[in-house]
Amino acid sequence: MNKFLTGLLSAFLAQAAFAADLTGRWVGGTQGPDGQTRQTVLALKQDGNKLTGYVSGMGPDSNISEGKVDGDQISFVVVRDFGGTERKMEYTGKVTGDGLVLTMPAFGGRGGAGGPPAGAPGGPPGAGAGGPGRGMPREVAMKHVSTEAPKPLPPPPPKVSLGPAKDVKYNGLAKTPPMGWNSWNKFQRQVSDKVVREIADAMVKYGMRDAGYVYVNIDDTWEGTRDDKGALRTNEKFPDMKALADYIHSKGLKLGIYSSPGPKTCAQFEGSYQHEAQDAKTWAAWGIDYLKYDWCSAGQVYTSDSMQAAYAIMGQALLDTGRPIVYSLCQYGQQNVGEWGAKVGGNLWRTTGDIRDAWQSMANIGFDQQPGREKYANPGHWNDPDMLEIGNGRMTETEYRTHMSLWSLLAAPLLAGNDLRDVPPEILGILVNKEVIAIDQDKLGKQGARVAKNGDVEVWSRTLADGGTAVGLFNRGGDAAKATAKWSDLGVKGSHKVRDLWAHKDLGSVANEYSADVPSHGAVLVKLAK
Repeated sequence: MNKFLTGLLSAFLAQAAFAADLTGRWVGGTQGPDGQTRQTVLALKQDGNKLTGYVSGMGPDSNISEGKVDGDQISFVVVRDFGGTERKMEYTGKVTGDGLVLTMPAFGGRGGAGGPPAGAPGGPPGAGAGGPGRGMPREVAMKHVSTEAPKPLPPPPPKVSLGPAKDVKYNGLAKTPPMGWNSWNKFQRQVSDKVVREIADAMVKYGMRDAGYVYVNIDDTWEGTRDDKGALRTNEKFPDMKALADYIHSKGLKLGIYSSPGPKTCAQFEGSYQHEAQDAKTWAAWGIDYLKYDWCSAGQVYTSDSMQAAYAIMGQALLDTGRPIVYSLCQYGQQNVGEWGAKVGGNLWRTTGDIRDAWQSMANIGFDQQPGREKYANPGHWNDPDMLEIGNGRMTETEYRTHMSLWSLLAAPLLAGNDLRDVPPEILGILVNKEVIAIDQDKLGKQGARVAKNGDVEVWSRTLADGGTAVGLFNRGGDAAKATAKWSDLGVKGSHKVRDLWAHKDLGSVANEYSADVPSHGAVLVKLAK
């Protein structure tokens, strides 16, 4: 018994001594594909099994709460603002020797102070199979660099209230949903001048441009610092943005860029906060044709009711340049953006958090989060369920065909997100199917809607400018199923000629209803003539 008590006491003392080592400053970093290291700092104070302190490096310095120590395991919570809604972000860690492996929560695709966390309203549906850092928890190895207890963080400065948004005049652009390519889904931080030029060349070579894909959009991580007059400069990956724009334009294409109304972008690069008019003029001088404006860190400086006004400021700034620049709002569908997106000058607005290259993500965003939004879409103003993942490799060809079919019925922007320099023929065939693209680009501009649902089988339809009707038969289930589109659900009568838009085949005249066998996670897309 004495040996048992002695061992128990020794273990207790060892654990107490071990736990005491947590007080102080811990530093770690993860290196991105571009070679840049993003540092995370933990400033901890331990009192028995309780942890207090703060975390910095992933957005603003934030106090931790609910901090606990349990043997070699730690856990704590950070509360952050996402578009006016506070969300608890849960961190865990394991002490290993003199180090600490910190597991950081999944954020909305940017791995920083970006969109809502995975699983949160407006965020991705969950941390599933996606690209690295996209809706996935991340581990950071941290070193104990000091044992000094941290001082309390100063209170944050009061947030800016902008008041009611001022209406911004329509810029006359995007009369059909924008089509093009965006760098983030495939390249994330690896995007560069060289990559963008090669993508533009591929878009011409493989017929993407001629199919309607004209915007070449650089997402986050192009930004450098500001000069002594406040002008925003590019970083070393983009030595001359004007020269790049000239090259893109010489190919018959247009160049897009990315920023945030906050002080930092989602990847923690320079944002446009308090430099809106100056940045708009800079982009116009470079020859920019498209802006994606991502809320990111804006919630750190603006009150939640200032979102509309913040977007209106940039909308007016773009208009004032005199250059036609498509304005894309990226605010994850928050605050019922369909009601006000057009009023602040937006040509398109995100309806959800970031998409991932996974069936669950695409289906959740496309099927579950779009119904009811169709009333907001019309020429010049579009709901944006996020970029295409077609060709990024984590879904099947059948699922990618469903992705393209659904986005076209939704009158969604078609922004490819794969590596077009080495695109397989079957993937290219999905992206450049002219009959499917014609549905997306229909000049009536009436977004499609779900008209029937029976278990995993759904029927969607879209009224077209020539009086015809596009109809999608979808099977979300794990086994093949028969799907039927009834004329009564579609609002049509009589006999109609039916054409299969993927098979490029006329199916003859059909009355009352049309049925087809649909594979698991598949789609049949047809057009009913007037």
